[in-house]
Amino acid sequence: MKIALGSDHAGFKYKEAIKQYLLGVGHEVTDYGTNSEEAVDYPLFIRPVAEAVARGDAERGIVLGGSGNGEAIAANRVKGVRCALCWNADTARLGRQHNDANVISLGQRMISQDTALDIVRIWLETPFEGGRHLRRIQLLDQE
Repeated sequence: MKIALGSDHAGFKYKEAIKQYLLGVGHEVTDYGTNSEEAVDYPLFIRPVAEAVARGDAERGIVLGGSGNGEAIAANRVKGVRCALCWNADTARLGRQHNDANVISLGQRMISQDTALDIVRIWLETPFEGGRHLRRIQLLDQE
């Protein structure tokens, strides 16, 4: 799977760990930065991830920051992106099953690295259920 990654300075360490995990299990990764813990403005790194997913250059995207809130908001401003803010296995699974989330947002200051990696694994393995949930997604895509 082609996966786009982006973070601000507060999500940099987890982004690097997630990138290594994804490459290790055979995914293709495009890293949109940032490349250090030096303070940056997160939209400069999050929007390119969301746009790559919306264009179809990446099948999924993962964005990271301190809390993940601003990153999720920035990603969701791009038409065609459904970004779920995840903080545990259930939010990752339900974000895929019910909302067909094609991007997730993680907060490095909110969860452990092991939890972040578990979220990524679950989110990648979980299929979208479709059915009654599909109509909701179609309505969102019309906006």
